Amino acid sequence: MRTELRPGDEQAVRAVVASTGFFSAAEQDIAVELVETRRAQGESSGYLFVFLDQGPALIGYACFGPIPATRSSYDLYWIAVDAGAQRRGIGRRLLRAAEQEIGRRGGMRVYVDTSSRGDYAPTRAFYSGQGYSCAAELPDFYAPGDGKVVFCKVLV
Repeated sequence: MRTELRPGDEQAVRAVVASTGFFSAAEQDIAVELVETRRAQGESSGYLFVFLDQGPALIGYACFGPIPATRSSYDLYWIAVDAGAQRRGIGRRLLRAAEQEIGRRGGMRVYVDTSSRGDYAPTRAFYSGQGYSCAAELPDFYAPGDGKVVFCKVLV
């Protein structure tokens, strides 16, 4: 695991996110934009990362950061594992590493937004299985029939 950016991480993040089949081209652009923003602004960007490489290849990452104007709340913006490396506990490892870093920085709550669509049921089950609870549901948030589900975990 690493927390520092390396050359080529923008393309590697795009490849990982695209491989999942969950994210649109616009969403993939946003994932890359967060890496670019972190590279340009450093930690002041508010974006923190945990990367997991296998040899020279990125196989998963998490992006998170403090929520502005809060004392100890963090957003988990992205967690993605390459399709070829899924179902091996990598997502759990990345999530735990992000939570540990959040806790180290004084964070007490982690929020995660995801879709209510049926194809996101495994994602919602993943967060529930990791101790996150549903804090809010916003119907039709992303599009008609595609609501936002906000999960929260209180770190001990």
